[in-house]
Amino acid sequence: MAQRPIELHYWPTPNGHKITIFCEEAGLPYEIRPVNIGKGDQFKPEFLAIAPNNRMPAIIDPDGPGGQPISIFESGAILQYLGRKTGKFYPSDERARVEVEQWLYWQMANLGPNCGQAHHFRNYAQEKLAYAIDRYTNEVNRLYGVMDARLKDRDFLAGAYSIADMASYPWVRPYKNQGQDLADFPHLEKWFQRLHDRPAVAKAVKIGEELRANYNLATDKEAQKVLFGQRARR
Repeated sequence: MAQRPIELHYWPTPNGHKITIFCEEAGLPYEIRPVNIGKGDQFKPEFLAIAPNNRMPAIIDPDGPGGQPISIFESGAILQYLGRKTGKFYPSDERARVEVEQWLYWQMANLGPNCGQAHHFRNYAQEKLAYAIDRYTNEVNRLYGVMDARLKDRDFLAGAYSIADMASYPWVRPYKNQGQDLADFPHLEKWFQRLHDRPAVAKAVKIGEELRANYNLATDKEAQKVLFGQRARR
């Protein structure tokens, strides 16, 4: 039986790119279901049914465990699931798997959130708060330094190319908007170019460009109202 495509509920952001990179690298069939976060698609009941944190990406695998559909939210959990499903980029050997997991969780807990805050305060905040800009720009710089030291004697974060690299690369792509210069981190810069030159990665980050054609969060005040300052929805 032919494998049915994964439903990828997606918008072209760093977290969205993680999943298109995996699918392209693994040759996994998928169909994009756009979630326009600037218009509030993430609050629609049908999306909240599979992503209760009202964040994309999320997937529905029609051929989940036991042949039954399964929905998954959180990009790290999606990468782990797809890695187990395909047997690619997520090793089964315990030591190798732990190497991947610690860098995947490092990205989820450190690189992504701090890059996101640096983006926000440097590019989107209506009031330019010097303390916040310095705080997060400096922390991203520290994290780049962690990656640079790690990559001094290896090509990829966990040794072999893995979901840890797929998770981290999209957050390093907009380094200029984070106030960083990759020339300051020679080992990270080589890793970045290594990922950039992979055909599957290049294809994955281009997917959805048409979705962003008329979407500029820096100038779209209505989208900013939707995305910033959210509180509990009752």
